[in-house]
Amino acid sequence: MPHGLRGFIESASLVLVEELERRTMAILKIAQMGNPVLRRPADRVPVKSITSPVLQHFVDDMIATMREYSGVGLAAPQVHESLQLVVIESIENPRYPQAPAIPLTVLINPAVEPLTDEMDEDWEGCLSIPEIRGKVPRYREIRVRAHDREGKPIDFSAKNFFARVIQHESDHLQGILFLDRMQKLGTLTYLAEYHRYWAKE
Repeated sequence: MPHGLRGFIESASLVLVEELERRTMAILKIAQMGNPVLRRPADRVPVKSITSPVLQHFVDDMIATMREYSGVGLAAPQVHESLQLVVIESIENPRYPQAPAIPLTVLINPAVEPLTDEMDEDWEGCLSIPEIRGKVPRYREIRVRAHDREGKPIDFSAKNFFARVIQHESDHLQGILFLDRMQKLGTLTYLAEYHRYWAKE
């Protein structure tokens, strides 16, 4: 893309980079459903740019934003940057109190493939579709190939909730929202009603 973060990464002057190195982390604005950035396939991040100060600060800002809004995952298009980058973490999360722990994970240019035909249908929410939950079918086990934030290739398998979060965030990189994956819309519920009636099912 000619503009935005990618263009800045590729053309930043030394003065700008030094300024970025001095600044603190920022909480980014979340793109809401209806914003075209959420429906656009994201651009790949040039591998040579992964370790640049500009991208590293952006990753830090994404992590800070995910934690600020109690997300278990966040994709770059959700903060108005059409880049193939996601961050994931689940530690005592109030929006997902029963979720298993997931260590902080950064995936750049991820490729996801199912390792089984088995699928589970479970509840999902999204920071870009606030206060809404719905049941979404996802593959139970997947293989993930990507680069980490140091630019190193990684290749691993994930199951159950971790696999679900990766699939949800990877969908954002293809312009897909969880509503698109729902087989029926009858489970859609506001978050307050989800906690009142469905959270313990």
